[in-house]
Order: sequence, then structure tokens, then C-alpha cells
Amino acid sequence: MTLVPQVGTVHAKILLEHFGNATEIFHARRPVLEKIEGIGISRAKSIKSFSNFSRVEQEIRFLEKYKIQPICLTDKKYPRRLLNCYDSPTLLYFRGNANLNSSIVIAIVGTRSNSEYGKWITEKLIADLVPWKPLIVSGLAFGIDAVAHRASIKNNIETIGVLAHGLHTIYPPEHNQLAREMLESGGILTEFRSQVKPDKHNFPVRNRVVAGIADATLVVETGIKGGSMITAELANGYNKDVFAIPGKINDAKSAGCNELIKKNKAMLLTDAQQLIEIMGWERKQTDQPKKIIQREMFLELSPLERLLVSIISQHQSIHIDELHLHSKSNTSATAAAILNLELQGMIMSIPGKRYALSDPD
Repeated sequence: MTLVPQVGTVHAKILLEHFGNATEIFHARRPVLEKIEGIGISRAKSIKSFSNFSRVEQEIRFLEKYKIQPICLTDKKYPRRLLNCYDSPTLLYFRGNANLNSSIVIAIVGTRSNSEYGKWITEKLIADLVPWKPLIVSGLAFGIDAVAHRASIKNNIETIGVLAHGLHTIYPPEHNQLAREMLESGGILTEFRSQVKPDKHNFPVRNRVVAGIADATLVVETGIKGGSMITAELANGYNKDVFAIPGKINDAKSAGCNELIKKNKAMLLTDAQQLIEIMGWERKQTDQPKKIIQREMFLELSPLERLLVSIISQHQSIHIDELHLHSKSNTSATAAAILNLELQGMIMSIPGKRYALSDPD
């Protein structure tokens, strides 16, 4: 599916939602494909005329040889946070042992030429987050990315590097050893098939995965322009929480962070405890599983409201986007049900665009 010309990630998602799996897409008659909104005559023709199955076989052999997991967006292992993004990749390639759906996922990004201060604050943040066992995501680049990966390994925290190329190589090559270490405590992830080189235009594409796969994006040091700013903008576009470490007003390495804070595109972050409180992660350690809501009250709820209460109780706290995804209801209906549950005092809104069951009286 990813090899078919003119069929991008958004079109693939439309087709998969319509047919359920890729096999049915290729078996579908052209007139049927043409009538699907967003596909049309040109893309239907491209699907029906696809014949490059030798390249498909080549990729399968590569995956098998290097024990790479292909994860389609219909698979249970697919990162559920990424599913909420309208342009989520059709297919991901993963090597490693990390859980891509860990309860806490944090993206840490920054400049390729970090200062000692940037290194120190990154290492301190990660060390202070150890009790919460987050999954740390970055881009395996020089600078803050590498600092974040190494600090995670040092503190026995799983970490994933999202690459802008195929898994036939590692870029930069200086990080080959770091990537090998990450395979034992996390992994490497990409949407690019083998032999795709780390071309310049692939990095912004990669950055959307970094932003989409995490609960929150932390920008440590960055200039006004660059990949970290792109990642922060993408995270904002996905309705994700963005945090930035402030710096001196005359420090070029902190200019991007200060700009994000000034324009209210990122929250000023000074320590891990602040991040934990804003995101509501403290509840994950301190809360005991909540008892079932009183049966009489529960029965008065609509089916959708009962479903939302059940979902929230299973997750202790859950982001609004995940709640929409799990409920499989349209946005307006879910929003109305959430509001009603809040008015009844059954659920409560907590920082970080998350919801939890209300504390018992």
C-alpha cells in the first residue's frame, strides 16, 4: 500500500477505514474505489495498476533477515497516540523491545549543538522522571537527542529513536553504537522502508511521528528555526502539550524556547515535578483503582456515558484524544457526554487535557 503512487498516508487511512484491511483494497473493483470520497479516478487507477510486487518481496526478506516488526495502523501494537493524528503513517518499522503504548510517553528534542546547561537539564529531567518509568522518544540526532537517549539508558528507562530513513543504516553513523544499546532498552522506529536515505525532506516528516507518538513534547534548547521548532509546531497542531526550557534572552540556543513560551505555544518548564503535576501523572502512582460508580447512578447514564466512565476507570486518567478514539463516537457526541458527566460530578478534568473519575466524597 505504501508503494502505490498517489496514495499517501491520509488516503491509505481512508481506504483502510472503508475496507478494513489492505487485501480488500486491492481486491476491490475500480468503480468501487473511484466512488470513495478522497480517492477518485486517478488514485483508483493507480491502485488497480500497481504491479511492483518484486519490491514488496524484497522488503519482506529484509524485515525477516533483521527481525524488524512491520506495524500497520490496523495492528494492536500501533502507537494509539499516533492514531489520533490525521496523517499517521500507514506502516511503521520497529526494532527493539519497548512498548509503543507505554502509559507515559515523552518526546525530548533540541539543538544539535547543545550547551552544558542543555545537557545538564536534560539529564536531570530524565533522572527525576525515573519513578514514573516513561518511554523517552527523540530523533537519534546529535545534541539534545543523543543526550536524552543516553540519559535514558543510564537510568534504565526505555527510549526510542525515530529515524528519517530506512533501517538498513543509522544516521548519523557516529550513533551506531548508541542505536545498538537502544535495541536492548527501547528501540528504533521509522516509517521509511529499507534503502530510503536520510534526505533533507524526510526529517520534517519524521518529526511528526516524534510529536504524535508522545503525550507531551519537551523542547530543551533550540534556535528560532530548526527541526525542534517544527516538532513543537506539529505537536501543537495535534493538540498535544508542549513544554520549553527557558534560557537567557541573548542566548541563540534558547531563542526558540523563549519564542515558544512568549507566543503561548509552549508552557515554561523548570523541573520534572512541574511536568508531572501538569500532566496529571502523579495519579498513576498515588491513586488506587477506583471502585465502581454506584449502580443506581450508573444506570441513569446513556450508553455512551457509561462507556466513557468505563474507559476512564480503566486508564485512571486519559487524554481527550484517546477518549475520542476509544469511544469510537463522533467528536460532538463525546464532548456532550463528557460535559454531562462533569456536571454530574462523575468525572473531572485534570491538567494536560486529561480526564479522571472524580474523587469519592
